[in-house]
Amino acid sequence: MNTRRYIDSQFDLFILSLTEFKLRDSRETMERPFFSLAKRKRLKPIEYESDDVWVKVEPHQNYGMATIWDADILIWAASALIDMKNRGVNDIPNELHFQPYDLLKSIKRSTGGEHYKRLRESLSRLRSTNIRTNIRAPKGKRFAEFSWISEWTDLVDEKTGESRGMSIVLSQWFVQGVLQNGGVLAIDPEYFSITGGRERWLYRVARKHAGGAGADGFAITLPTLYEKSGAEGPYRRFKFELQKLVKQNSLPSVDLQWEEPEGKEPRIRMTMRRALGAEELVEEKPKRTRKARPKTKPKPPPGEPMALFLRRDLDDQTIARIRKDFPGWDIYALKAEYDSWLDAHPDKRPNDYQKAFYGFVRQYHAREKHSLRG
Repeated sequence: MNTRRYIDSQFDLFILSLTEFKLRDSRETMERPFFSLAKRKRLKPIEYESDDVWVKVEPHQNYGMATIWDADILIWAASALIDMKNRGVNDIPNELHFQPYDLLKSIKRSTGGEHYKRLRESLSRLRSTNIRTNIRAPKGKRFAEFSWISEWTDLVDEKTGESRGMSIVLSQWFVQGVLQNGGVLAIDPEYFSITGGRERWLYRVARKHAGGAGADGFAITLPTLYEKSGAEGPYRRFKFELQKLVKQNSLPSVDLQWEEPEGKEPRIRMTMRRALGAEELVEEKPKRTRKARPKTKPKPPPGEPMALFLRRDLDDQTIARIRKDFPGWDIYALKAEYDSWLDAHPDKRPNDYQKAFYGFVRQYHAREKHSLRG
């Protein structure tokens, strides 16, 4: 499509000039492989399936696949939508008008001519990349199909040839996901300073899972991480690169530890350093629709080490049981929510974490199962 047109002198356009609002990222896109992690043009599709959830991302032959750097624009867009929501704006639009200078400043990019060119290239990739997924599929359909933005426009001054403003039309799938309860998470502004694609992806995974996991953090195996990354290279190379990242341990707000349990796959334990502050980490959790009934929890037996009551690793039996009894849910997202609740209510620590978490998922499923795709 023709994405540049000249602005009429009488054209009155509302321009978003938000450069200092709180940054928010779409929760649903933070752990699954929706983007290429390489700056080179990717033409190989991404096909991902786990726990009855699947994602397929198809690149455009001319533009390639939208990259994790292109996703910075979606972070800006999500932040703008949430800013409007928090200010009580009625009828939040899926079309956003803005000055390219403001957007580039918001995502910590330079504002020279080359960066305006790269911005337009990013918009083209977001427009042309095709996504299919059964996450929040429309009622009566097996999957949703969309591009991140359905169109974009660059308004250009007739005399100078300079941009007078741009607009993007966000996909309905993206907007609905951002505006739903718990649809976004606050991110560290230093995220935009991360240069590597794998590093950016690993930060988003850690923020998604470890944000509410407390002092124990969240551990995830390397094979599972490899599937979630959508990486093109072999597993052996992926493992080598992640070992280097853990050794460097330089991601903002995140502490990484490499673990090799005996007889099991290596895993990475991720713990938030709380640089965002407690308010930021808790603010966008999924809201509970009703208050939990007050119950008297048993206290630890006299002399019993408190560490036994703080350990929150799920065993394989509990995971298998939940997947069988309550299919379709993201177990680790629910775990992060439950752990965050435990952090806020230290007097409610259960004697049996596995049993307590299973009960939490059972109640959550009973309350929210209507929101699962058909």
